Amino acid sequence: MANDRWIWDPTTTLEALGAADVVLWFWEPERDRLRLNGASRALGLGPLAPECSSTALRALALPQDRALAEDILRVQEPGSEIAVRLRMRGAGICIWRGVWLEEGVRAAGVVAPETKFAASDTDRLTGLLDRRSFVLRARERLQSPGGHELVVADLDRLRRLNEALGHERADLVLAALGSRLAAAFPPEAVMARIGEDEFAVLAPVGKTAGADMLRMALEQPLRIAGFDIHPTLSIGAVQAQGGDEAPEAAELLRRAELAVESAKSNGRGGAAAYGRGLESDGLSRLALESDLRGAIGRGELMPYYQPIVRLSTGALSGFEALVRWRHPRRGLLMPDQFLPLCDEMGLMRDLGAMMMHQAAAQLATWRANHQASGELTVAVNLSTGELDRPDLIPDVKAILEATGLPPGALKLEVTEGDVMRDPDRAAVVLRNLREAGAALALDDFGTGFSSLSYLTRLPFDTLKIDRYFVRTMATNEGSAKIVSSVVKLGQDLDLEVVAEGVENAGMARALLAVGCDYGQGFGYAPALSPQEAEVYLNECYVDGAAPVKARG
Repeated sequence: MANDRWIWDPTTTLEALGAADVVLWFWEPERDRLRLNGASRALGLGPLAPECSSTALRALALPQDRALAEDILRVQEPGSEIAVRLRMRGAGICIWRGVWLEEGVRAAGVVAPETKFAASDTDRLTGLLDRRSFVLRARERLQSPGGHELVVADLDRLRRLNEALGHERADLVLAALGSRLAAAFPPEAVMARIGEDEFAVLAPVGKTAGADMLRMALEQPLRIAGFDIHPTLSIGAVQAQGGDEAPEAAELLRRAELAVESAKSNGRGGAAAYGRGLESDGLSRLALESDLRGAIGRGELMPYYQPIVRLSTGALSGFEALVRWRHPRRGLLMPDQFLPLCDEMGLMRDLGAMMMHQAAAQLATWRANHQASGELTVAVNLSTGELDRPDLIPDVKAILEATGLPPGALKLEVTEGDVMRDPDRAAVVLRNLREAGAALALDDFGTGFSSLSYLTRLPFDTLKIDRYFVRTMATNEGSAKIVSSVVKLGQDLDLEVVAEGVENAGMARALLAVGCDYGQGFGYAPALSPQEAEVYLNECYVDGAAPVKARG
């Protein structure tokens, strides 16, 4: 009997876990079963308890955190530790900690609110409230009668900032944005940094929309460590009446974040207001993720080809291969509808390899079937991080050998952010790609954070001017100067210059007047299916030049 005090029955154990706001988890990948015991409802894990599949965990995680959920589920060596900060729908931030007990068989650990691991209620980087404290403060504020607006802003391209500037400098950007946010809103507003790249504000409804105030405050240029940064935000907003009938703060925050996801789906710098239609969109997104997993293997993702034209003669020079998804039920989907999902799901490298293989094979077919197309090229974008793919260079060599394409016919496009993440390593990889027979283009030049000194050290053949500067050069003096400067830089460095976003003949003439070599855009043609591109190619050779729209 003396040892009875050490005996815990299961009921007592669960009661203790519940009182401590802690959940025990057990993951068995072979059975695809995740078991949860303890305060699952208090932590927002109620829909998963007492057990669920890996798909259910991914579904409950916020879309931007689903890659982190994979860190919990991915099989590792015995003894490997798990430590993941995960945001779930309708809940706060939880820390998942655990260890792999048996290889591929079982892992176990605990889940607890982030506050169990951090005593402060403020974000250490910005001094704003953290997510949990924001929800608590917002809950109190919503008890006051009157109209309230909750606005969430997601900083676009934070990962690219981290890659180009390094985490410490990118943190300076976040800290500066936090200071601007605090200064822009009245004292009664509740402000927070609720995620790595997310800010939130709850304020009384006023004459100026909260989204507009937030954008005016945060989208001003910053200069960090010698680099000019132009932040852009994707913003979601939702309004509610305070008082006894006020919605739960966590639910209101979920709605605003759903609106942010809708805004991001329309491109960088978008905005959206919450509506009930977004709830069905969320379910639709989950279905799209499921379809995407096998889409590459089923041949549903494929290259479409946008013409690149020599401005001085109108002659067709080549194509850029741009991915499209021919979805069996939804029809033709544009890249912004599925590429973010590909990135979250870790499919970008497989997609990049597929695009290279298919585009090179298609070019080889055109060059073999059309004698006049002997100089035709095809450009393929390398996705973020693909420069680090171990088999990239052997893959390029094998593709060129299999297709018989001469050196320079396959052109690989990389962004400034990819290069600046590790310029020295990028220089080595790019030189090896050149030696393997690929031509190289620096894409979206002028939008990144690169130093011109690196440009002279890297083996590029081509600079591509971002479409924004091309489309606004007639109305924005700054854009016109940037286009002219990039063209002059290309000439000085003996690089070809391609202008993206050419909408009409007037734009083409303006670009030719400053000495630009090539253009592409809807003024010539959108991205075409392989069959449409071949028709376009035939028409160009028959007519002697690519057609360009007079107006667009």
